[in-house]
Amino acid sequence: MFNTTRTNDRLLLTIVIIMVLLGPIILAPFGAGYPALLQRFAIYGLFAVGFNILFGLTGYLSFGHAAFLGVGSYAAVWMFKLLTMNIIPAILLAMVISGLFALLIGYISLRRSGIYFSILTLAFAQMSYNMAYSVLTPLTNGETGLQLALSDPRVLDRVENANQLPLTNLFGLDMNAVFWNPTLLGYQIQFNYGFYVCAAFLIGGFYLSMRIFRSPFGLMLRAVKTNRTRLNYTGINPRPYTLAAFVISGMYAGLAGALLASMEPLAGAERMQWTASGEVVLMTILGGAGTLIGPVLGAGAIKYFENIFSTINENVLHGWFSIFPEWLNSTLSWVFSPFFGEGWNLTLGLLFMLVVIFLPGGLVEGAQRLGGWLKGLVSKRPETATTPAE
Repeated sequence: MFNTTRTNDRLLLTIVIIMVLLGPIILAPFGAGYPALLQRFAIYGLFAVGFNILFGLTGYLSFGHAAFLGVGSYAAVWMFKLLTMNIIPAILLAMVISGLFALLIGYISLRRSGIYFSILTLAFAQMSYNMAYSVLTPLTNGETGLQLALSDPRVLDRVENANQLPLTNLFGLDMNAVFWNPTLLGYQIQFNYGFYVCAAFLIGGFYLSMRIFRSPFGLMLRAVKTNRTRLNYTGINPRPYTLAAFVISGMYAGLAGALLASMEPLAGAERMQWTASGEVVLMTILGGAGTLIGPVLGAGAIKYFENIFSTINENVLHGWFSIFPEWLNSTLSWVFSPFFGEGWNLTLGLLFMLVVIFLPGGLVEGAQRLGGWLKGLVSKRPETATTPAE
């Protein structure tokens, strides 16, 4: 059983690595192969993987993880302003600050469980948002957001052009630069440094999550989710384990926030709103809470809807239905137009409802059912008629 699990994990990790690294090629036919969107796929996938360590393993539903995302972004931008545009120090600082912030919030919030824990985390996140928006404006620049300026010291960087803002980099590699731009099967493929940096962190974060899931620590978190009361009766205090999971999850969020700032050096209070926390909850549930690959799939699905479906307008719909007569073209465009453009949330809501009702295990359960059905079709053999012996 143990060897089977290890083999399956290695296979899953291999598939994830291949799919992530070939993302620009795989997603190009779907209109999602450009660097900015690929970066968001990887970053929010990492965010959801970290959230799943808390929610998927322990069952603690946090509505405040956007606070750590925002704190990570602010810490990273301050590092860009004060020290260097190299993203490594910014990422390290963001993870440390978000980890300490998660330790503080988790220590208080984990005194309660269930809906009370969720409300506490939501309250802390909203307090963080309001403080970033108004109270801490010297640190956050309020509603304008924290941005780079020509007057920033950046003590470790050499000034090359005093009239132009510097770019984020990884030891000289520009995060927004495209290092290869081939044409494949009629599609323009863009291989971007920034995406592959985010992809490396996603793969590393996914591997760490896998190790946590299979470790004794992960088994203890599952025990907390299964029956916390019984665990207390055995004399085991679950709070240190849940607090550790909360801090690890917060550091994942801080890393994701730092990567957002590394791709676009700007930090705003909107990243700390409760809607951003709700988004990562949707990602995890849509993909499959408690599964390894589910949060990555959920994050990709939601970001695809947000960035692709939101750009489809009525003219595009008319083009889709151009093979039909004019009256039918207009009718179909009118019927489907509320589900695209500004109404993309309606499509996402319907998809989420269908998944929750028919696939409680998320997209992973759907893939498992489909795989089982296909396996049944392949293994089915026509029965040969046998005549009874005379």
